[in-house]
Amino acid sequence: MFNFFLKGGHLMWPILLCSIISITIILERFYCFYRAKTKTPNIFPRVKALIKDGESNEALKLCEKTPGPIAHILAVGIHIRNRSPEEKEKLISKAGSKIIRHLDKNLRVLAIISNVATLLGLLGTVTGMIRVFMKIQELGGRVDAVVLAGGIWEALITTAAGLFVAIPTLVAYHYFEGRVEDISSQMKDAASELLEI
Repeated sequence: MFNFFLKGGHLMWPILLCSIISITIILERFYCFYRAKTKTPNIFPRVKALIKDGESNEALKLCEKTPGPIAHILAVGIHIRNRSPEEKEKLISKAGSKIIRHLDKNLRVLAIISNVATLLGLLGTVTGMIRVFMKIQELGGRVDAVVLAGGIWEALITTAAGLFVAIPTLVAYHYFEGRVEDISSQMKDAASELLEI
């Protein structure tokens, strides 16, 4: 397997580096979203009921002990309940932006890696094909099919490796982007309903 990797040429090393960075970010983001626990069932109805009953402190305690960004936004909203509506909106928006920045962390790197890995694979194929045609020229046009085929498949290894890294990285990027958008929508809905109360 390692010999197969080496036959891809020098560009296999940056592709390998891209794969290591990509795997690290994907695992870290999965852990981050797992900790975010967006599926906190029935927290908002319970918080709303407590606030309507005049038990804002109990609602705040419930939000503080519940994990996840929705509970955090609700806690911020309850904590600043005595401020003016403009201040409330500004502070909730600021807290929401901070959460989204945390969830969005390193996602741009995944998008870059998916593009770079593909281009590195393509570059490896192009340089490999250049070597094949230089070999043909050295042989004076007397082409041995075995030498030609061997050179071409070695050149194509980098393209395969680049795509092997790029495709799952791109899928993970779009998955995480979807999760961020979903959490952002949930937070906006929860914050607007809380402000109405």
